[in-house]
Amino acid sequence: MLGGGGARGAYQAGVLRGIAKRFPHLSFPIMTGISAGAVNTVHLAAHEGTLSEATDDLVRLWLALSPERVYDVRSAPLLGNTFGWGARLMSGGLGSKREPMRGMLDNGPLRQYLTEVLERAPDGSLPGIARKLERGILKAVALSATSYTTGQSVTWIEGRDIELWQRPQRRTEAVKLTVDHVMASSALPMLFAAVQVGSEWFGDGGVRLTAPLSPALHLGASRILTISTRYMRTRTEADQPLTVGYPPPAQVLGVLYNAIFLDLIDEDIGRLKTVNQLLQHVKPEDRHNMRIVDILVLRPSRDLGKLAAEFEARLPRLFRYLTRGLGTRRTASPDFISLILFQADYLKRLIEMGEEDAAAQTDRIAAFLARPLADAVEPK
Repeated sequence: MLGGGGARGAYQAGVLRGIAKRFPHLSFPIMTGISAGAVNTVHLAAHEGTLSEATDDLVRLWLALSPERVYDVRSAPLLGNTFGWGARLMSGGLGSKREPMRGMLDNGPLRQYLTEVLERAPDGSLPGIARKLERGILKAVALSATSYTTGQSVTWIEGRDIELWQRPQRRTEAVKLTVDHVMASSALPMLFAAVQVGSEWFGDGGVRLTAPLSPALHLGASRILTISTRYMRTRTEADQPLTVGYPPPAQVLGVLYNAIFLDLIDEDIGRLKTVNQLLQHVKPEDRHNMRIVDILVLRPSRDLGKLAAEFEARLPRLFRYLTRGLGTRRTASPDFISLILFQADYLKRLIEMGEEDAAAQTDRIAAFLARPLADAVEPK
């Protein structure tokens, strides 16, 4: 299960390649992704080589990125969007019949890039996924997005022998995954425009999915590997102020985006571990289709927000000017910047750190993979 984090998705790619160096033929029958994790998930699911080959290509995909390949960095569009949002705010609703403002940034270049690097069938589907499903290598691939039209969390699933599930605020759909689904899942709110899929408009999957592990659990996973992009601070580190005085918008945005992309995953992991502990004291025949699910969480060894501050000066000039206007230099950990810092040198450092962290956790990963399934009861 791969969560979100914008440019931090490069760290996931590094960890995956680090794992592949030790376990080159490891495979994941169930893959789920949200936001930036959706890009990594679809690439791995559609790639027909070994994990080692797939992760090498995934790293190359990330290293080829730059701000220009993710969003339009030209001065005219950036200024036009900035002043356009301001004008709408000051208009008091006048001209409401005009085309609504979309994202602050035009991420059309990212769509074009993904269209080029992912093999697609004439109908837009990803044939690599279908072929792996046919051969039994894959059971299911799931991407989650937020429907701005209905307010629901929607999970799109391409798989075999799957049962869909529905809740009042969550629904699932069986689909053939396309670049549109990836773009919708990774459309950072306010920054990138919503994406139309069918008759609805969708944004980032992390906004409404309060239980990020849920798709994997519903699809039958009894062992979950997840790669967090959050550094686990010590109590002393957590108590240190990141900004002095009244918090600038960049600090508020950083807290908001962390709450969306990172807090929910950590809370869900905590719930899963609590349920595991409870189930250990319940006889298998009395668990009513609940099961113990083994989970391994891999995390950065360093705060990626603070790391981003070292590379912030390399942003495109106008974009850097606008973000500094939000106060990115007044916070010690500009987490907001770390989401959109698609600078090649920053991405390269994230990938290197991911590989280093995976190597440092090799024994732990090997022990996790070698453990017998704690409970293989299939869910209803």
